[in-house]
Amino acid sequence: MPVPGRAGPGTGRTAVLDTSAVAPPEREDLIRHALWESFSRIDIQHHGPEERIGARMGLGAVGPLKVCSARGTPVTLRRTERLARGDHAPAVFLGLQVTGTNVVGQYGRQCRVGPGSLVVFESTAPYSLSFEQGVDYLSLRIPRETLALPERVLRAVTATAFGPANPTARLAFTYFSQLAASEELRGGSGAEALVHPSVELLRAVVVSQFGGVLPGRAKVPEAPLSLRITQYIRDHLADPGLCAPRIAAAHGISVRHLYTVLARSGISLGDWIRAHRLAECRRELAGPQGRVRTIASIGRTWGFVDATHFSKAFKHAYGISPRAWREQHHPAPQHR
Repeated sequence: MPVPGRAGPGTGRTAVLDTSAVAPPEREDLIRHALWESFSRIDIQHHGPEERIGARMGLGAVGPLKVCSARGTPVTLRRTERLARGDHAPAVFLGLQVTGTNVVGQYGRQCRVGPGSLVVFESTAPYSLSFEQGVDYLSLRIPRETLALPERVLRAVTATAFGPANPTARLAFTYFSQLAASEELRGGSGAEALVHPSVELLRAVVVSQFGGVLPGRAKVPEAPLSLRITQYIRDHLADPGLCAPRIAAAHGISVRHLYTVLARSGISLGDWIRAHRLAECRRELAGPQGRVRTIASIGRTWGFVDATHFSKAFKHAYGISPRAWREQHHPAPQHR
């Protein structure tokens, strides 16, 4: 039987759990251990006798995004208030219902998610997922800071089904299904390059739920200008002096209009800059120069002047310190 475990962070390698070769009394604990260690801490309630419990799960990652594919017997998953309070790495979950249905609840709202549909919910508040007919489901865990969407927007779309009638959601379902299923995609040399388009596609799905107009906004997002702005920010991420007045001046607009344009596209400027700077630091720490250069110097290269602030921000975003992340990719030599 494939051994359950944690797929290496930032790699496409998939850890597979299959309970078919495990004695029935051990299956419940095995499933719980795999989910708690590799994906999310939740309470699990199986809807049948012990001898009928069964599941097959694949657990992997691409960059900071964690991926879980699961098929199994009927079950209800709950994140309690206690477990939500203990979440030190806030994340957003994207669920893809392959076959069957799933009832998702969060913030006092419930929805039934059918085949080909997506659903979004948060890790820092209680939620429930009920698979009454059995599980055939894909899920991605995305750091909140990487997604960088305002709290009010996320609350407005949690426990809401994005069905095939929504063309953006339909495209996203196909894309994320392929990403979750293909170890070749997640483990290839260009895997890190998939992180940004994945996040932007999920952001587009959320915005599409409001017909292109986020709550509290009266106009359709100015896509060409917002794209020029985000490209400018990417080009100047390494500049510690990058700030709203400079970005606004480079585009001939006021700071107020800058924030308005980005907000219409669901972008929080500070969160967006920090998330992309952290992603670059994460890439460099794992790359060839990760062992040669100091952690502080890599942080400074991408605009983090304060080493302590950089370390805290990195751990908050990825659930691991920059030093520990580097050690995973550049283990210290063993001395006799």
